[in-house]
Order: sequence, then structure tokens, then C-alpha cells
Amino acid sequence: MYLKELFKEMNKIGIGSLGIVILISVFLGMVTTLQTAYQLIVAWIPPSVIGEIVTETSMLELAPTITGLVLAGRVGSSLASELGTMRVKEQIDALDVMGVNSAAFLVFPKILGSIIVIPMLVVIATFLMIMSGAFIGNNTGIVPYNEFVEGALDIFKVKVFVLSLTKAYTFAFMISSISCYQGYYSSGGATGVGRSSTKAVVWSCVLILFSDYIIAQLFL
Repeated sequence: MYLKELFKEMNKIGIGSLGIVILISVFLGMVTTLQTAYQLIVAWIPPSVIGEIVTETSMLELAPTITGLVLAGRVGSSLASELGTMRVKEQIDALDVMGVNSAAFLVFPKILGSIIVIPMLVVIATFLMIMSGAFIGNNTGIVPYNEFVEGALDIFKVKVFVLSLTKAYTFAFMISSISCYQGYYSSGGATGVGRSSTKAVVWSCVLILFSDYIIAQLFL
């Protein structure tokens, strides 16, 4: 029963968010390449430096943080409103009366599913940002594809990738736990559900930015 709920939440969070993650990642990668090239194209700087900067920026900051903020809005509000609606309609109370551990049955699969799926979305976002940056750089004549890839491979470090995944797992836990808490303890009818969704998104975004600084300070 729990496994079925887990896969349902993974599908809802992961597949449901894949489209917006792909769209944002592709355009962020292209914009980052163009703006980096605008600031760095001078005779004494090799074009491969653009690939280095885009790759490290995508892994360190853009992919985990921007994806986390986007998912805080999409996933966080969805989880909070779903649980909040169940609370105000007394469906959670009905589960408790029947002897079902409502917190374990409703909340745990959502948190675990988020922790499993959101880092996967961050990895996909990182890959797409780098590839879209290489694509736009090659097609606009800013930096040849082979030089972009050369710079990306030169700058790649396992430490940076681990840091990116650390941020992803931290953000995933924050988004899911805060949203589930706000929804589970929602009250006040439809207005209360809306208020809980808003709080979930706001607190998730604030804590994502705060923990982003803390993790960067500890690792770097």
C-alpha cells in the first residue's frame, strides 16, 4: 500500500514537473551562454572559458537553486493544497477514526517521493543547461561546440557535482516537509487552504535561499 502511494507521488512530482524543468533549463542555459560571452569575448580569453563558466555555474547554482524555487511553487503548493483540502473536508479525521496512521500514509510517501525524484530533475536540468549552452554557442558562432565541451570537461569536478546533489536533496526535503506540514495542519475552510499553500511556497523559497548560502559556505 505504501509502495503504491510512493510511486504515485513520484510520478506526480517527477513526471508532472518535467515539462517546466526542461523549458526553464533550456532557456537558462542559452541565456547564461550569451551573457557570459557578452562579458568575456576578448582576444586574450580563449572561447573554452565560456564552457567552463556555464558548466560550473549551472552545476553550482542555477540547476539546483532555480529548479528548487520553481518546484517550490509547483510541487509545494500542490502538496499543501491537497492535504489542506483533505483536512478541511475531514478526510484526514476519517482516516484517524478508522485506525489509519494518516501522517504516515499521506505525508511520508510525499516526502520520500520528493527526495527521490527532485534530485533526478536537478541532474536533468544541469545536463540540459550545459547542452543548450553548447548548442546556442555553436549556432551563434560565439564558441565552437568542441571548445565548449573541452572547457566543460576541464572544469568538471566531483566535489562540485556532490555539492549540487547535496543542495538538491536538501531542497527536496524542505519543499516536501514544509508543504506537507502546512497542508496537514490547515484550518479555516477554503480560505485556510489558500493561506496554507501560500505559506508553503513562501517558506520553502526563503529556506531554499538561506540553506543555499549555508551549504555553499560549508562546502566552498
